[in-house]
Amino acid sequence: MAERRPPSPAPPPGPAPAPAPAPRTAAAAAAASGAADDTTTARPPVGGARDPAFLRSVRPVLELYAAYFRPEVRGFGRLPARGPFLVVGNHSGGQMPPDLPVLLTAWWRERGADEPVHALFHSFLLGFPGVGPALARAGAIEAGREAAEAILRGGGILIDYPGGDYEVFRPWRDRNRIDFGDRMGVIRLALRTGVPVVPAVSVGSHETLVVLARGARLAKLLGFDRMFRIKVAPLVLGPPFGLVPGGIPTWPLPAKITVELGEPFDWSSRYGPHTADDDVIVRRCYRELVATMQATLDRLAAERRFPIIG
Repeated sequence: MAERRPPSPAPPPGPAPAPAPAPRTAAAAAAASGAADDTTTARPPVGGARDPAFLRSVRPVLELYAAYFRPEVRGFGRLPARGPFLVVGNHSGGQMPPDLPVLLTAWWRERGADEPVHALFHSFLLGFPGVGPALARAGAIEAGREAAEAILRGGGILIDYPGGDYEVFRPWRDRNRIDFGDRMGVIRLALRTGVPVVPAVSVGSHETLVVLARGARLAKLLGFDRMFRIKVAPLVLGPPFGLVPGGIPTWPLPAKITVELGEPFDWSSRYGPHTADDDVIVRRCYRELVATMQATLDRLAAERRFPIIG
């Protein structure tokens, strides 16, 4: 008979196996797969460079500059209590337009520097070394649909001068004319986001120099639009150099500047976001805004007795 051997002892129990991972949704998987990339490619939010402490530090200089124009800013009581909303102004003053510093210094006195106020700027100006970062800290963002919408959808306040270089270099004879050059992007922006639009009309800013010619044809001939997105090649008259191209700074004449903030337009009560693609409605709103601002400019200009003196 064969000898029986005692059964071998059972091995000690090992650690329990890890449970199978729960299935993930496609969104979760995409988020996980891109997590590493986010740490290297994430960009700061639009307008995130704005620094109220920086604004407070440079405010005395800007206040001194604005005071040179004996400014008067009316209508802060018409502004909405908080954002989001758009402020749309007529652009004046050539290569050194004083309208924005005059408006902002008064704004900070009335409502403080902490309010998230931003302004759209041309990429050409923001591209200058040292200038762009300083303007960004002051609230400047590059003009463009995505950036503008991001500010408004985030509850911010956005200042826009839709006439841009075309209006800021309009000839002296048209100094009291609203001339956006049929640029209606600001209307589409307001309709898409459903925010109120506050007109900001200034008079006197375009008496700080004399624009003799806008030079739109020359700019096109020289290819400025293709190279720099600039549509003018102006000729201006101002101290200390006299007659100069628009790119050379001149010392502004001490014209009295008055800015009036008007009653907000709330097109969202009549039109939905989809109407931003309706050319008929966009032009209707554009004409309504321009007509209202022109009537205000006519009234403000009638209050002035003399150019520059006011």
